[in-house]
This record gives sequence, C-alpha cells and structure tokens, in this order.
Amino acid sequence: MKIVCIGGGPAGLYFAILMKKANPAHEVTVYERNRPHDTFGWGVVFSDQTLENLKGGDPVSQGRIIDSFAHWDDIDIHFKGRCITSGGHGFCGIARRHLLAILQDRAAELGVDLRFEQEVGSLDGFADADLIVAADGINSRIRAAHAQHFRPQIALQANKFTWLGTTKLFDAFTFIFVETEWGWFQAHAYRFDRETSTFIVETREETWRAAGLDEADTATTTAFCERLFAPWLDGAPLMANSRHLKGSDWINFPRVANETWVKGNLVLMGDAAHSAHFSIGSGTKLALEDAIGLAQAFQRLGDDVPAVLAAYEAERRIEVLKIQSAARNSTEWFEHVDRYAGLEPEQFAYSLLTRSQRVSHENLRLRDRGYVEGMERWLGARAGVDRPTAPMFLPFGLRAMRLANRIVVSPMATYSATDGMPGDFHLVHLGSRALGGAGLIFTEMTCVTPEGRITPGCAGLYTDAQAAAWRRIVDFVHGQSGAKLCLQLGHSGPKGSTKRGWDGMDEPLDADNWPLLAPSAVAWGPGNQVPHPMDRADRDAVRDAFVAATRRAEAAGFDMIELHAAHGYLLSAFISPLTNRRDDEYGGSLANRLRFPLELFSAMRAVWPASKPMSVRISATDWVPHGVTPEDAVEIARAFQAAGADLIDVSAGQTSIAAKPVYGRMFQTPFADRIRNEVGIATMAVGNITEADQANSILSAGRADLVALARPHLSDPHWTLQAAARQGHRDQAWPKPYLPGKAQLERLLAKEAQSP
Repeated sequence: MKIVCIGGGPAGLYFAILMKKANPAHEVTVYERNRPHDTFGWGVVFSDQTLENLKGGDPVSQGRIIDSFAHWDDIDIHFKGRCITSGGHGFCGIARRHLLAILQDRAAELGVDLRFEQEVGSLDGFADADLIVAADGINSRIRAAHAQHFRPQIALQANKFTWLGTTKLFDAFTFIFVETEWGWFQAHAYRFDRETSTFIVETREETWRAAGLDEADTATTTAFCERLFAPWLDGAPLMANSRHLKGSDWINFPRVANETWVKGNLVLMGDAAHSAHFSIGSGTKLALEDAIGLAQAFQRLGDDVPAVLAAYEAERRIEVLKIQSAARNSTEWFEHVDRYAGLEPEQFAYSLLTRSQRVSHENLRLRDRGYVEGMERWLGARAGVDRPTAPMFLPFGLRAMRLANRIVVSPMATYSATDGMPGDFHLVHLGSRALGGAGLIFTEMTCVTPEGRITPGCAGLYTDAQAAAWRRIVDFVHGQSGAKLCLQLGHSGPKGSTKRGWDGMDEPLDADNWPLLAPSAVAWGPGNQVPHPMDRADRDAVRDAFVAATRRAEAAGFDMIELHAAHGYLLSAFISPLTNRRDDEYGGSLANRLRFPLELFSAMRAVWPASKPMSVRISATDWVPHGVTPEDAVEIARAFQAAGADLIDVSAGQTSIAAKPVYGRMFQTPFADRIRNEVGIATMAVGNITEADQANSILSAGRADLVALARPHLSDPHWTLQAAARQGHRDQAWPKPYLPGKAQLERLLAKEAQSP
C-alpha cells in the first residue's frame, strides 16, 4: 500500500511505524510542518493503563518510551493551607520533544519516509495514495478543507490556561489552588524528566481579565504566575515555550468532535478527529490508541480500505466517547472551582479525584486503602458515626425525619391502581422494598384528581378511601421496617389520559379520554389531545386539590411528601418555555413561569407539619435548545428552597419529544452536584445509578446527599441488604425472620473473598 500520513505528531508517527513494521513493502510517508526537533508544550503524562494498551503496538518504541519515563504514584492536592495526598495512581511522564524523537528515530529505522517542514493544506498530489491519514492536530487544515463532509464541532472551553515549564521537580502529580482578589487560579504540575516539570496554570476567563492578564506578554505572564505560586516553586523559575501561539500565551482549550472521521480513503486521527481536555491527560493516549486501532483493523481485514476505515471508526468512537464524556465532567469541575471552594479540604480533594466519574470509591480503595478509610472515617464523624463506614450507610436527617441510610427507592410508575386506589400490589411492592433495607421509599407519582392521572392505572389521593388504603401501606412499612415513606404528589397536565406504559408509552387512550389541563394549548405529541389552557379558576381548583391531598397524606401517616414538577407533567409544563406560551404573569420569564408551581408548593407547605420535610422533583434540563437549562435549574432550586423545600430531587428531560438527552452512567448526577454546591440545599441524585460503588462515590464527593435507584430495586427488592453484606456493613438492620439468610450470605461472601 501507498500510505500518506499528514502530521508528524504521536498519531501519525506511530501509525506509520505500525504499518511499516507490519509490512515493510508498504510505502509510508509522513509530512510534518515543523522541523525534526521542534515541539511545543512540555511534558506529556500517561497512566499505567495506557502503557498496557501500548503492548498492542511496537515493542521496540514502547521499550524506549518506558525507559525514558519519570514515574510516580501520588497525587498531591494543595487547598486552603492543606496538602492531601492520595497514592497508587500509577502515572508516568515524558518530555514531548523526547517522545517525538523516539518515534521519529524508530520510524526512520523501519524505512518510513519522513519529510519535515512540509505544510500540507490539501490533498493535491496524493491521488495515487491508497490511504491518507490526517493526523495534523487540533487545528487540522485537512479537516478544515473538508469541513462540509466531516462536519466538525469545535467548542472552546471556558477557562484560560497557559502551558509553562519549571525546574522545580514535583514528586507527585500536583494540583495547587490559590484564591486571589480576582478569583481562583489552579496549577497542574508534574515532573516529566530529571530536570523539568510541566506547570499548567488555569483560571476562568473573567478572573484572567480582572487580573489584567489579557494584556500580559510572555514575561509578564511568567512573572505573575511565579509570584502567585511562589510557595510551591521554591524559587525555581517558570519558563514559556509558546512561540507557536499567535497573540496571548493564554488560550482556551478546544473540544473537537466530528460527525464522521472518514471520507473515501481519507481518515482523521488523533486531535484532528477528537480532543480531550488536558485535565485527564488523554490527548496523546487517544492518539497512540487510534494508531493501534487502525493498524489492528488492517491486520484483521486486510487491505480493504473502506471496510477497515468503517471498522476503525465504529470501534474507536466508543472509547473516544467515554473519554470525552469523562473529560467534559473534569473540565466542568475545573471551570467551577468556586462551586466546590466551600467544601472542607477532605471532601474537596475527594471531589477532584473522582471528578470525571471514571474513578470510583472502590477504585480509589484499590489504589490507596488508607486514604479511602480515612475519608470514610471523616465522613462518619460528621454523621455521628465513630468508625469507617461506607457512605451509603451513614444516617441522614431532614427536619425531624432521620434516615438510617442514604439509599432511596426512586418513585416508579407501576400502573397497577384501580380508579386511583392503591391495592395489594402496592402493599407488596412498597412493603418488600422497605424490608429490603433502603432508608427512604418513594411512592409512584400519586395524582391529586381523577383527571390528573397519567393513565387509568395511576394511583391517586383524592378520596378518603384512597387515604385509608395508603394508611394500610404506611402502617406496614413503619411496623415492619425502619424505612421512611415519601408520597410523591403530581398532576399529569398535558401528558394525561394515556395508556399504561407497557401498552404504549404516552399514547392516548383508545376511548374514554378525559380532558387535559396545561399552561398553554400545546399537545404533548402529534397524537395527543390539545390541553385546555388553565385560567384562574382552574389554577385555584388544582391548588386546592394538592392541598387536600397533602392533608390526606398527613392523615395517612407519610413521613415526607414530594411535589412532582418534572418530566413534562403539569407543573413542569409551567416551568418549561417549550410548553408555557402564556403572555400573562404566569408566562414569559422564568420567575413568571415559576409563579404557579411556587404558589402551589407554598399552599402545601402551609398545611404540611413543620417537623416533616418536603422535596421537589425537577427536570434540570429539557435537553432541547431554548428550553430549561442547567443554569435555570439552579434558579428553580433556589426558588423552591426559599419557599420551604428541604431537598431537590434532580432529574432531567422527559419534557419534550424533541429532547436529545446525553445518556451515560450517573448522567444526571452533575446536575444534582451543581444545585447542591451552588444553592446550598440537599439534593438527591437519580439516573442510571446501578452500583453501591457509584452511590458511595457520589456521597463522598458531596455531589448529593441521597442516592435514588429505580430499576435495580425492580430486579432486587433487597438491593440494599445485599449491598450491606457485600461491603461488610453488619449494622444494617434486617427483618428478624430474614436473619438466617443474612448469616448465610455473610458466610458465603467470606468464603468467596478467601478463594483464589
């Protein structure tokens, strides 16, 4: 094959090495715009896992790279006069210049044609090439020339950063946080050879401007940073290597993604195809793994270039998506250091270590057991527990209500009521979850009027008979377990009069439809009926129905109530501009759109006992342009907090059929994190949380105060009891008739732990 690699960075060079090594008959040429030993930046960092991945490549260059590494295990976090260290992380660094020299030398040994000082802006002259690899970096000229095909999305991240070097040798991967009169600055520092460390300084753009750095030249920038970080530099100078930059030494990191990576025999690779923020250190990792992935695809599929490129893109996109998702979480954390600055150093450090959501509680324990046990001891002391305890089993209080642990059975529609009446199914369903050990059990959305039901199978609390049926369930939960029971109250609004979920989600009934209410005459979907826009009398009637249901909830003995203001139902429809088109005082601005939900909540709070808590479920984003945003969600939470809410149950979406949610593990947790730490109110995280490890990570980092799991509790009512046994939490209360099962499970787990 005749192979052209445009760009002599790690991706282009390593792919050239792998292809020439696989078949010396390949004619492989690398075109690089710079001279052989030009490079910019300082050191690059890898994890030990990345080194394992390189075993699928070229052993010779891998060995030379490993021999040149500076290696360390610790992360040091300097914050508010403290240094907190976590070990076992397995990092290594190498000078970028030296890495490229190793790859250049190895490519030359194998017979790759290296052509330097060759600027390539088009594919003219490569008509006879079998394969063209565009590895020409984050500002790829080839990608730009074919932008209509690749459809790149390039988003500049909010922070400004400058990439410096220093002769101060840091023995750990070091994060330093300094608060100034202008705002927070942070440094990312690590040693990459025997003489030099990388020293990246980062801050928000408004802080950068306020400090006058928008007018600073290189000398002024380095002098400013030397003064700011003098306590950690020990007199060592900072050095710049930024002559390639046009204008300021400070830049915004560009997040690169493309709709496709392939055009005929042309393929994007490395930063030309995708980028990942330096805070997770994965740019070079992805570049090298791209090269390995494409070379391995040729080994499997032969020289069928279209098939190879299709397979390469399909396979690599999955890993890239994971890394970019982690990078997005990490980037947002560093863009909002002020959000976390109110945390104690212990929790601030833990939040930083787990910011990407790829490093979990148990993963940290594998790396540094002492650190995690110390964190658990610190969290336990704050909750009144005198020994290391898994965070999910720490008690929690809201007003006078005390929960035995932080695990919640999330509200889940069961569509199993008759005329709104909860029956034996609800008794067994909720009762079994209470016996299963969770600290707090939520009912499904319970409707305040017959016309406020979503489906004919939805439960209600609009009659005294229904209240008596709920009382039966509450009494069982209180009599047979230590769990508390929360009633979620709601009104379907424009999403009502539909079939049970398993018969057709959100589809209108075939017959006997009931009239719908909404803020505006906006149907949920093309097949749904148009709701009646609510007038004052309608709003008063609905408010009074919620108040009556609240009184009945107290009579039934519930410990807590939640107002459902999410997922496109009535109150959510008022809050979202997608469904609220009113031009009166109940529409328009966010404050106006919140007016009715707040009036209703305040009326409920007035009749609900002061000793009992209330929560509100919100959709923190509509996932639709011009809809509710995460910034809006902060203000929504603030408004309900001011009205007397004790907890925000943070969900997202389900407010429009046009929504394009971004799914993933714990995908809604960042919204709970933001609200908790910006508003200062307790939050409950929910959404694709499936493991005890995830729950412990969320709670330890201060991202939420409670963790709600839905589907895991459907498949295992005793999920919490199982989790307690697996984590060795012997203080978890079990129903007395189940104690023999507890003993057997603990014996089996002990044997399992001892087996090789």
